[in-house]
Order: sequence, then structure tokens, then C-alpha cells
Amino acid sequence: MFPRKIKVLILICTLGGMGISCERSEKFSEPLPKIVDFNFHVKPILVQNCYLCHGPDPSSRKAELRLDTYEGAIAALKEGGHAIVPGKTSKSELVKRIYNEDPGKIMPPPETNLKLTEREKALLNKWIDQGAEWKDHWSFIKPETKIALSDPRAIDFIIEKKLDEKGLEKVPVANKNSLIRRVSYLLTGLPPNPKDVQEFISDTSSVAYEKLVDRYLNSPAYGERWARHWMDLVRYAETKGHEFDYAITGAWKYRDYLIRAFNEDVPYDQILEEHLAGDLLENPRENKETGVSESWLGTTFYVMGEGTHSPVDVRQDEADRIDNMIDVTTKTFQGLTVSCAKCHDHKFDPITAADYYALYGVMESTRFSPVPADLRKDIKLVAKEIENLNSYMRKLVSGKWDTAKNIYENTDQAQNTTLNTNEEAYTVIGDFRGRDFDGWKSDGFAFGQKTTLGNPIVDPTTGELLGLDEGKASSRAMGMGIFGAFRSPNIILDKDYVGVRARGKNSSIRIIIDNFQLIQNPIYGGIDQKVNTGGWNNFVFNVAAWKGRKAYIEILPGTYERHEYNLQEDAFIEVQYAVAYDGEWPSDLEGNFATQLPQENWASLDISPAKVIRLNNDLKKGKLPSHFPELKSVMDSSQQLAKSLKNESFVNGIYDGYGIDSPVFNRGNYKEPSEEHIPRRFLSVLSLGDSIFNSEGSGRMELAEVMLNEDNPLTSRVMVNRIWHHLFGKGIVETVDNFGLQGKLPSHPELLDYLAVKFQKEGWSVKKLIRAIVTSETFKRSTVRSDALANTDPNNIYLASFPVRRLEAEAIRDAILAVSESLDSTMYGTPVATHLTAFMQGRGRPGKSGPLDGEGRRSIYLEVRRNFLEPMMTTFDRPIPFSTFGSRNVTNVPSQSLILMNDPLVAQQAEIMAGKLMEKELEGFEEKVQWIYMQAFSRLASLDELKKASDFFETLRTMEEKEAGKENQEMELWKEYCHSIFNLKEFIYLI
Repeated sequence: MFPRKIKVLILICTLGGMGISCERSEKFSEPLPKIVDFNFHVKPILVQNCYLCHGPDPSSRKAELRLDTYEGAIAALKEGGHAIVPGKTSKSELVKRIYNEDPGKIMPPPETNLKLTEREKALLNKWIDQGAEWKDHWSFIKPETKIALSDPRAIDFIIEKKLDEKGLEKVPVANKNSLIRRVSYLLTGLPPNPKDVQEFISDTSSVAYEKLVDRYLNSPAYGERWARHWMDLVRYAETKGHEFDYAITGAWKYRDYLIRAFNEDVPYDQILEEHLAGDLLENPRENKETGVSESWLGTTFYVMGEGTHSPVDVRQDEADRIDNMIDVTTKTFQGLTVSCAKCHDHKFDPITAADYYALYGVMESTRFSPVPADLRKDIKLVAKEIENLNSYMRKLVSGKWDTAKNIYENTDQAQNTTLNTNEEAYTVIGDFRGRDFDGWKSDGFAFGQKTTLGNPIVDPTTGELLGLDEGKASSRAMGMGIFGAFRSPNIILDKDYVGVRARGKNSSIRIIIDNFQLIQNPIYGGIDQKVNTGGWNNFVFNVAAWKGRKAYIEILPGTYERHEYNLQEDAFIEVQYAVAYDGEWPSDLEGNFATQLPQENWASLDISPAKVIRLNNDLKKGKLPSHFPELKSVMDSSQQLAKSLKNESFVNGIYDGYGIDSPVFNRGNYKEPSEEHIPRRFLSVLSLGDSIFNSEGSGRMELAEVMLNEDNPLTSRVMVNRIWHHLFGKGIVETVDNFGLQGKLPSHPELLDYLAVKFQKEGWSVKKLIRAIVTSETFKRSTVRSDALANTDPNNIYLASFPVRRLEAEAIRDAILAVSESLDSTMYGTPVATHLTAFMQGRGRPGKSGPLDGEGRRSIYLEVRRNFLEPMMTTFDRPIPFSTFGSRNVTNVPSQSLILMNDPLVAQQAEIMAGKLMEKELEGFEEKVQWIYMQAFSRLASLDELKKASDFFETLRTMEEKEAGKENQEMELWKEYCHSIFNLKEFIYLI
């Protein structure tokens, strides 16, 4: 056969005239506005040219002059005069300096390579002359609108008002073929089914378009499309990257959570709460079909960051991880670059270093952990029922022993009431031989909320009472193989060793230093020890290398293998106490423990360890009754209930830790902390930004609440702008992740505020907002533009026409599968393994490659391995997942054409499409071409296109004559034709 590449080029040239014109770079000028607005005309000039030396950051401020505040701008200068005198340009030093030609006096100084245009100078001059009115930054002002939220013409009214101001003429509405293709791709990421195209074209009712929109909004594919948009914000990946590309356990469950949330139109305020504090919600949202808690899965976005293997400095590693968490959280939900304040006050925005470290404390107080992915509300009820049964057994025993109550009441054995007889030798971190957990946290169900002290120990076969349990923290308090984590408060490592007295099977004790989780050799292997011992054993951790570091102890049934958590059926762990010491293990700990409870309760056997020992001794001597036949049935019920507490799968998630207020790190260096610790709170420039988070934990719930406060001007604005961006290819604010002073100004501020208010007032419904936008005339306009319009508004800022859109990487791949009828629409589940090419080498490379076609699944279900990113996705601008990318790059580079011409997947699907075509038994050449066009472009081919297709085939047949005798030549010709169709611009653009 003639080389496929040549044949593809032939058709592209033969069918020419389908290229898409690029945006032009030429600009157009405007006269000065009648009223110069500070936010939209003046502040951009000051931010870009003045704030570096006269802005918020005191470390770089010159001449003690501030131009970021009104008070600073009108204040007396140290050399005399005022930078700005409202209403008096002749007395304003700023005006004198910008017009000065002396290199030593002109502003901005020549060495900055900044220079004001004449128009910018005139704007500053006119603004001062009009009184120098100052305003807060536009995005920090609460959105308001006077337009009725129910007005179906509101969007068009605002857009058309701006067009009239600019003297621009809107273009007509697009034809039905273009509209259905546009709506289908933008709402579902897939091409429309040819049957749907025919139905829409045939539907002449006045609500045909609205019915079309509703159909796609209610399609399961809608959730897949919009979940993928969100995944760009949270740097979604299924591996950690760096040296060994370790897996992020259960990341795909977060992806499925997003798809369900968008399909069910979960209100955005709920989604925000679930992301920031889903583990802390009193009433978590549940999956309607399975009853599994959805809310906790939202917090998985915190752990989507990269993970460094064996960093030399874990404190710096923690600082880097927290910086990424702050960056992603604040960009995603507030559209602000808060991480720029890591080393100093923000150079441009009113965000201080104290603001950054207030949020740093929130993130530092959050602990990473395995989290059961199948938690249900009824599990809590089961756990409570087991606790009730346990209480019943205690009361049953105490009731029969009631006659002995007075004998034991005042006969405690003499015991020490403190463990630490030598403070310099050792420090007790936790002692669990009493009734409580000594300040430690028990997450999950395994450990319950109390120690085992006083629990009846029953022979499972006879029901005979064998004794009362001595105090310990036990993960089999409710049964074996149940998940739970037992964690200490934060400690500062000040001794050489940490010791834990424990026993168990297939379990772990870990020392978590500076929240570092990827524990393994060569540096950190010793701080994760496996527990497999039937008797009590002293587990010793040498932590001398990390003295002075913050740490906590983590006790887990289950173990980590290559950082994948595994909980076996027989896993359990029990702990008596934990201690920090120098030298030898403290010898006096065994018999030295607190005995007296604050208030004893005989009826529930809440009694001291000494009484338990005395009662057990007397029970063995026969002084107390041991026959409790009713206990057996209670035990059987408890064990049966415990089976439903077992978890099938886990995700890398979070739990709340203990509240930490962070110091400010001088120049971002944790080794230079300030003496003052910054209370956890929100950004001081925003509503409730000065309200301190009083939670004993991280404060993430308070963070969600202040973000959703009705006076917060950013939360709704940022989200509606993201939605607009995904529909029009550009946000009303083009810098979708930056609503700060260096971000772009909104092209239609009135529209942005209207949509933000509408979004909030109508219940934060994403689907409702999308429907309102998509059913507007603005959205339905044609992409065809006149030369006059192209010259007047070359970048289509004012939307006189619909912008030409290139499809994203996932939509291109999914479209190829869809038009070849190879797409498997199965939803959810484990990701399809990455298809590995010979060029994809390196550490962490999987041992087995995934299939070329990804099993025909949609791109959202393909594995995202940080070290082995799918070439087609990367080539078509899917971002590398390291931070928030609310707006993807849209490039037009040769490698994209090469992918479509040479990628084995594209060739494979072209052959499949040709095979499907041959199976259709269509009559005649023209009917076959029309089938292909309807599949690929949602329209029929024109006469000219049919002629070009015919010419193409004639050319190919001439070439094939040189290879006479080759079998199935007709099939080969149609394969080449289908492959060429994939290479046309119309296939990857919405036009």
C-alpha cells in the first residue's frame, strides 16, 4: 500500500478549505471613557507598573510610598507634597513624575523596562482630575444585580448592551447541525448520535432546542464531561510521581464521586463543604443506591498532590506539600494566588504572609490516613448497637456481683498515680491501662472510644465468665479485621527513643514525623514496624535523627505494602502504653500506672485497674459467680453484628488532627520561624477573615463556612466564571484561577455579578446555570464572522459570534471511539491501565501495559500515572497534574497533526470504522460518504465535498494499481478515507 501518511495528506489537501483561522494579534484603540473607573481603568495601570515598588509588600517598598491604598496614595511624601491630590492634577506628584522626561525622576524608572503609554497617562490624569475615587478591588466587592433572576433574556440583554456600546453587530443563530454538535460536545464531551441529529432537525416545535439541552443535561455522559473539568482543578492523578510513582489508593473512587455529584446536580455549596470538610459533616450525604457515604470522598482532593520518595528533609517536604494544598484550595474555590504570600506579603494582592500561615495551620492540623470507601450510616448504628450490647454485659455482671460491691469499694490496692517517676529519663506519651484513651484519638470503629478495662471476657462456647479485661487500647474491641486508627496528640521528639508496648497480628505502628507518610528505607524504614506477636512486646523506634521534630504515633490494624494499605481478616493490634525515653527501656512502667478513675460507676463496671485485678483474683478463687449463660447469646449477637463493620476497600484520605497554629516562616524558610504563632483563620481581606477558628481540630469546617458566607464575594463568582469558561472557551474573567489584582478584568462585569447572584439564589445548581447559559441566544450564535467584525473585535471579547472551539484531548479521543462505534459507555470502576509505548521508560513503570484502545472506555476512565502520562492527552494539552489548571492551554502544533496521522489508536479506529461501514451494506459510494460525514460531523456532505471524496478515491485507486492482487483493497481504501476524516480540522473543532 502507498504510505498512509501520503494518503492522509492527499485527502486533507483535496478537501481543503476547511481550516480554521487563528486569532489575530492586531489591537484597536478606544477614546477615553467619560467617567474613569478606578477598578477597570486605573488599578490595572498601577498594578502592572507601580505595585512592585509601591505596593502591599513592605520588603520591596520604595520611598515609603504606597499606591495600593487610598490613605497611602494621598499621604504626605517625605520629600514634600503628595503623590495624589484628588481633583488637582497640577499638585499631584504622580502626574508630574509620569510626564517627566528626566531619567532620574520619571516613573516608572527606566531600569524597570516599564513605560506608560500616552493613553495610560491620560487615564491617570483624568481620574485624578475627576476626584481620584478609590474602590476596593472589584472581586472583593459583593456581587449585586438589579436584573430579575427569572428573566430568560437577561444574559442576552447584558451581552447586547455591550455590543451596542462597542458598535458591534451580532451574527445570526447557527444552523441546527452546528447547534446539536456544539451542545452535545460541550455538555457531554461526545458527538451526537446521528439518530438524535435527525430527530432534532425534524422537530419543528418552539421548544425543540430546550428539549435537546435537557436531554444532554440529563445524560450520564454529562457527569463524565464536567467531572473531568473539575479534575484539572484538583491535579487529579492516580499515582504520586517522583521516583517510584507510588499509587494513590482509591483515587478513582474520587473520580466516580465527582461524576455522580455532577449527574445528580449536587449543589455547589455542598460540593465545596464535602471537599474541605466532608469528614466533619454531621449529616454526610449518602449514595441513594448503596447507602455509602459520599461526603468523605470529596476530601480525597487533599491527597492528590505529588509525593516525594524518602526526602532528606521531611520538614521541608511537609512545607512543600502544604504549600501545594493551600495553592490548590485557594485557586480552586477562591480564584486567588495565596501561595504567593509564602515568603512575604503578596506583591500585588492584599494577602499577607500572616494570611498564608493562618491557612498553613489548618492544613498542618490535617492528618493523612486510609479511609474506608464504603462507609454507611447504618454502620454507625451497628457500632452503637455493639457498644450497647457490651454495656449490657457489664451491667449483667455487675448486677450479679452487686453483693460484693461494698467489699471492694474502699479496698483499692495501693498504687502510684503517675507513671513518670523520673521526668528526665522518660515521658509517658499515652497510658491505656485506665478507662480512657489519655488524650489520643480513635478514628474509625476498631478501637471504639474507651479502653477495654472492665469488659467481660466470655468463653465463646460455654458463656462462662473468664474474667474482666485489663485496660488496653484494642482494635478488636468490636471484632477482628475492622478498620480503625489510634493516634497520639502531636509531640516534639526530645528523646532518642519512642517505645510502644503492644501485641497483635498483621498490624502496624508508625511514627509520623511532620505528617510524612511515604515511610520506607533507606532513610525512614525504622519508623514503621509490623506487629506480629501473640504476647506483649516492646516495640522500639530510634528517633534520635529527628529530635526537635513534630510527630505523632499511629497504631493501625493492617499494614502498608508499597504504600498500599491492606487490612487482613485476622488483623488486630492492642497497646498498653507509649513512652519516649533515653537509654534503656524504663523498667518501672509495668507496675506503675494510674488507678483511680475520676468517678467510678460499679453498675457499668467503670472501675479502677486495681479493682479489676482484685475482682479477677477473686473470680479465679471462686469467690464470685462465673456462670452467666445469657452472655453467650449476647456475645454471638455482637460477633454477628461486627461482620458488617468490615470494609472492602479504602482510599487515601484524611482525618482531623489536633489544632496547630503556625508561625510565619521568614522568607518561606521553616528554619526561621517567627516567635508569634498565627491563629487559624481565613483571608483577612475577605468577609469573616478576622474570625479565628476555635476548633480543637484543623478548622476545615470553619474554613468551608466562611467561604460559603453570603458576604463572601468570590465563591460564587469564581464558579460561574469557570462554567462560562467551559462553555465559551474563555471566562468572563479570562484568568479563571486568578481574581486578584494581576488577573484579567471581567469583560462583562455586570453579567458576572448577575450570574453569581443567580447561582446563589437558585440553590447553587450547576445544571440550572448551564441551562440558562446554553439556552441564551448568545450561546446559539454562529461562529461565522464578517471581516468587519474580525477587525473590530479580533479576539471576540464581546461575543458577537460564538467562538471557534477546539475540542479537548479527551473529547477528541472519545469522538474517535464514538464515530467508529467502538465506545464502551460503561461507567465507573477501576481505571484502565495505561498503554505503554516503547518510549515510556523509567522507575515505577508498570510491569504490564494496558490495551491500545483503553478497552474502548471513555478517556476519563484511563489511568493517570504521573510518570507515564498518555502521549495523546499530553499532546492535546491535558495539563500535567501538579497544581490547579482551570484553563488549559489550547495549542496548535505539528505534533498534534502527527498524532492524528500516525498514532496506532487512530489507525486502528479508522480500520474499525471502515469495517462497520462495510457491514452496513449501504448502497453506492455517495451513501457511504454521507454515513461517514453524519458520524463524524453531524451533517451531510455537500456536493463539493462528495466530488472531493470521489477525486480522492480515484487518486488512491491509481496508486493501488501498482499493488495489484492485494486482497480486500476496497476495505483498505475506506480505511484510508476514514483516517483522513479524523485529520480534518472540523473533526476536532466546533465550528
